[in-house]
Amino acid sequence: MRNPAGIVGKLIALTAVVMSLYHIYYRLVPSFNLPIAPGLVIRIGPVDSLVLRDIHLLFSLVLVFFLYPLRKGAGNRIPVYDLIFAALSVIVTGYLLVRYEYVVTRFATVHPLEPADFAMATLAILLVLEATRRTIGLALPITALVFIAYGFLGPYLPGFLNHRGMTLELMLDQTYLTTEGIFGIPLGVSATYVILFVIFGAFLEKSGAGQFFMNFANALMGRSRGGPGKVAVVSSSLFGTISGSAVANVMVDGWLTIPMMKRTGFKPESAAAIEATASTGGQIMPPVMGAAAFVMAEFVGKPYSQIALHAAIPAVLYYLALFAAIHFEAIKTGLRGLSREEVPPILGVLRRQGHLLVPVVVLFILLVQGYTASYAALVATAAVIVLSWLRKESRITPAKAVEALQEGAVNTLPVAMATACAGIIIGIILQTGLALKFTSFLLSAAGGTLIPVLAITMVAGLILGMGMPTTPAYIVQAALLAPAIERLGVDRTAAHMFIFYYACLSAVSPPVALAVYAAASIGHADLWKAGLQAMKFAAAGFIVPFFFVFNPELLMMGDPAQILRATLTSTIGSVMLAAGLQGYLLRPANLLERALFVAGALLLIDPGLTTDVIGVVLVFLGVLLQRLRPVPARAVEPKGD
Repeated sequence: MRNPAGIVGKLIALTAVVMSLYHIYYRLVPSFNLPIAPGLVIRIGPVDSLVLRDIHLLFSLVLVFFLYPLRKGAGNRIPVYDLIFAALSVIVTGYLLVRYEYVVTRFATVHPLEPADFAMATLAILLVLEATRRTIGLALPITALVFIAYGFLGPYLPGFLNHRGMTLELMLDQTYLTTEGIFGIPLGVSATYVILFVIFGAFLEKSGAGQFFMNFANALMGRSRGGPGKVAVVSSSLFGTISGSAVANVMVDGWLTIPMMKRTGFKPESAAAIEATASTGGQIMPPVMGAAAFVMAEFVGKPYSQIALHAAIPAVLYYLALFAAIHFEAIKTGLRGLSREEVPPILGVLRRQGHLLVPVVVLFILLVQGYTASYAALVATAAVIVLSWLRKESRITPAKAVEALQEGAVNTLPVAMATACAGIIIGIILQTGLALKFTSFLLSAAGGTLIPVLAITMVAGLILGMGMPTTPAYIVQAALLAPAIERLGVDRTAAHMFIFYYACLSAVSPPVALAVYAAASIGHADLWKAGLQAMKFAAAGFIVPFFFVFNPELLMMGDPAQILRATLTSTIGSVMLAAGLQGYLLRPANLLERALFVAGALLLIDPGLTTDVIGVVLVFLGVLLQRLRPVPARAVEPKGD
């Protein structure tokens, strides 16, 4: 990413700050009309979704062409062609504002396009594709081009892929002049929710919350067995509140936790895997999950707070299994925690920096009480600013506030472009009826059985997530695969949560595991070994979604007594799953004991009464075998200080 200096850098920074302020203003202030010429009025403010999304895209495109070069390593100078791209971005988005009445009163896909419409729509698609390529890589733009080609080639395709075909005019109309293309729900989520939470995270980071999370986790877990690994779990789950990105979590936390883990005896591959797995969980951990969770809320038709509530138990099981795996691994290999001198006293940490946790609590309370996610994000941001002044070192000065607003806008750009490009794909799917045809084909191929459909969805999620971020990977699957899962009787929320999980977990799934890549580079670890270890640590995340599809109690849906029982048994099951995979509970486990622990764990995670009883019996047998087996003559000497 470029970092221009001088007046150019200041103008770019000002553009980013204005982008953040506009989105804050949009949430707080009623709309008004801005006359710019006789008979020419631009609507400013929350008029409708199209205006907000268009202005969001305007800022995003301009900043992308200013900040992201055509190719990496191109330097900080902004070439003339990028200035032209930025100017064209203003034109194609400004066209919709200037001709607002025409756009909203015409019959979309029925009225013929004017020559200017043709030109603007074509330019808009090309600019979005190029800006997406610059921010998140080739995978998503290529996918969009494949779908565009599918739209044109429909009459020539075989089987369920065949359709009557789209004309160029219809494709341009659908993609640019409606809210079912570039300006669809995904971009709306980026403009309405994501940017406000990213701004909240930027202010939280400026107050020093990232360092507080690390200090708090260190004080809480540092001295226990395998302490640095547990510190990574706690700090990464907390840091997810700021970033919502697995790779960003790794790059911030990993520089501290991975060397710390290696110093106390963890193998490089284990240290990288722990950090990657812990950071990936930030996207599934309430109260602030990844951007895809906000898109899910729109697709499912529920408030984000409800989505976060549904995600709570699976997220806890994910981190609990990881935490238990680290603990068992530490005992098995004789690892110790940090020395007393390396661990700050928890009371001292809370006394100096504890006020920085309050905004997160405020956010959580507002979401639980049913306030909108955007309102909760703004109030929590205000809480950060006010509370930061309780300590000199955490104060958010006007200069820091400007930096936070700038970073909030810049950090939103990859999400904005991913959602805009995904909108192109969604528009093609809607126009061609591919979702219905694909659902019928998938159900027929799977014989109308749920398990094969879920397996196909899992594999598709992991594959798509290898080439693109979680949000577009989720969006594409939600359009193509969710209807098939729902047709088989699965609750809509459970179906979308299933898809969301595997889009997230692609970050730790080889061969392209971006979070593992980042962690392995920091820890100088073998990529494949770290990736396979990460999959073992993240086992609960790969398994639990299958169970909540069949038993929505794990999503806090249903009778409270059943939800409580499901929570208790799945908690035990997650710990036993870690014991079985790591090969240790009371002592090193043999093959039979490990099999009993894993089988019992899977049965306990399934909330059914019969499976719970059988699971308890199997776990009891495994524990009994461990207790009856003679204690080894020599204990493993602890490593580390």
